[in-house]
Amino acid sequence: MVSVAESRGLGGVVRVAESRGLGGVVSVAESRGLGGVVSAAESQGLGGVVSAAESQGPAGVVSAAEVAATVTDPELPMVTLAELGILREVRQTGDGVEVTITPTYSGCPAMEAIRADLLRALRRGGYERATVRTQLAPAWTTDWISESGRAKLAAAGISPPGPAPQRAAGPVPLDLGFRDRSVACPRCGEPTTERLAAFGATACRELRRCPACREPFEHVKEI
Repeated sequence: MVSVAESRGLGGVVRVAESRGLGGVVSVAESRGLGGVVSAAESQGLGGVVSAAESQGPAGVVSAAEVAATVTDPELPMVTLAELGILREVRQTGDGVEVTITPTYSGCPAMEAIRADLLRALRRGGYERATVRTQLAPAWTTDWISESGRAKLAAAGISPPGPAPQRAAGPVPLDLGFRDRSVACPRCGEPTTERLAAFGATACRELRRCPACREPFEHVKEI
């Protein structure tokens, strides 16, 4: 279902459009006046909410959301923070641009580098007043990785994660046992591979080997 509402007044025009489907809700709001265009887009689904706000004055200005969406992950430079689902929101405030990011896990050592890369990119894009805040809830999940991000991981020889484990609300049970799952080789497509180590180059990846092509590779763990 797609619905559109429009309000006209002395200040300009405000339009709100909403599209509802099985994947969730996508809504776009736009306000036009003499000062330029201010628009915001939000996408809601099972993985959470990703929203972006932009403020455009003169023609040709790249929005803060577009600038932030180009920043790549320091540990997985083949994918952007947006594709990984780490970039949660970019919005304009009275003090400038505010960017919200969610770490892959609370102790992720790359967060400082991610914050610095975002601020550097925004300043290069003309957004001198920018802040980056960390949001821990809802917790990041590998289900937030986009399809384009998964394709780029596989093309780089890194096995993308399968569906994340589903848990009920409340305390997370501690399970010390190891339950291996079927992980296909990203190089030759062999459906069954073996785990060599619980950790790869980072804590969120594991090291595996393919029995067919004998090549080792990393697999992004399902979280």
